[in-house]
Amino acid sequence: MTTTKDTPRRLGLLLGDGIGPEIVPAARLCVDAAIAASGAPAVEWAEFPLGADAIRTHGTPVPDETLAGLDTVDAWLLGPHDSVSYPEPHRSRLNPSGTLRKHFDLFANIRPARVFAGAASVVDDADLVIVRENTEGFYADRNTFAGTGEFMPTPDVAIAHGIVTRVASERIAREAFELAMRRRKHVTIVHKANVLMLTTGLFRDACRSVAKDYPEVTVDDFHIDAMTVHLVRRAKDFDVIVTENMFGDILSDLTGALAGSLGIAPSVNSSATHAMAQAAHGSAPDIAGRDIANPIAMILSSAMVLDWLSGRANDPRLNEAARRIEDGVNAAVLAGRATPDFGGTDGTASFADAVAEQIASA
Repeated sequence: MTTTKDTPRRLGLLLGDGIGPEIVPAARLCVDAAIAASGAPAVEWAEFPLGADAIRTHGTPVPDETLAGLDTVDAWLLGPHDSVSYPEPHRSRLNPSGTLRKHFDLFANIRPARVFAGAASVVDDADLVIVRENTEGFYADRNTFAGTGEFMPTPDVAIAHGIVTRVASERIAREAFELAMRRRKHVTIVHKANVLMLTTGLFRDACRSVAKDYPEVTVDDFHIDAMTVHLVRRAKDFDVIVTENMFGDILSDLTGALAGSLGIAPSVNSSATHAMAQAAHGSAPDIAGRDIANPIAMILSSAMVLDWLSGRANDPRLNEAARRIEDGVNAAVLAGRATPDFGGTDGTASFADAVAEQIASA
């Protein structure tokens, strides 16, 4: 796709399941407000089928037309999926987000955790980012060309294999160090090399090798079990944390909760050519349709994808739009606006309105 700075950006929308049809439109509202305020051309939105609705209409949670359509947009917003409720055989297959990550080789999963001024949190002053390798490790179906990473030779024995490669470890390490150079220049490598000496030992050593190219960055490393304790006791001491797939998934849930709520935990999944905004939390089917879901994570994820797109398109207006979204969320929370999980009384839609108003009035 040939674009210039004045070409409207095309962003995909995948509403997903559960609270997805509530929080994704909330993010879209804020993106539109921020794009208008930044002076960039209006976004052209393209919605594609995904999840339970796609099973009903296309016979699969991720139709081929969705994969083809996402290749025509600049980036996309993915709502959460409720794959455990899908009928078989879909429930036992790679879930929609895993399918998209694998198909587009979205190897970097960036998950910030930051305490909001004026909001309740478990820890004080945390502002860190988990940089998670997104394609390997012990997660079945993401790290094999065909088949799965799990199998059962007998009904009473289950086996999982985890894969760690130097190439994948070094490319995620480089993402972490590049990010640290734009932040506080501190990278923490998390592994379990005292037990998983070959696999996570390779990951640790590959990260250390990349560190030599960034002499300005302070580097330390911890075992995964010790890291959970450090985060609870002194989360504010950490800047960028780089780790493998499963450890990153676990740590980012922890840091999201420490910052106040999983409802505020954003993320972006990216490669050099594609990016997907995806809240770190799940589909919360128990509160779907009740207008009480927290849209902050999805809204901030959309800001992250605009920031990624700004670098790829060399358009500072998109970076400005991303900052306007972040500032709008901060201002709304500081003004006492929040959904029930975050100590407030706002609904999903009214909170998004409040953020959009802050963006427009800034």
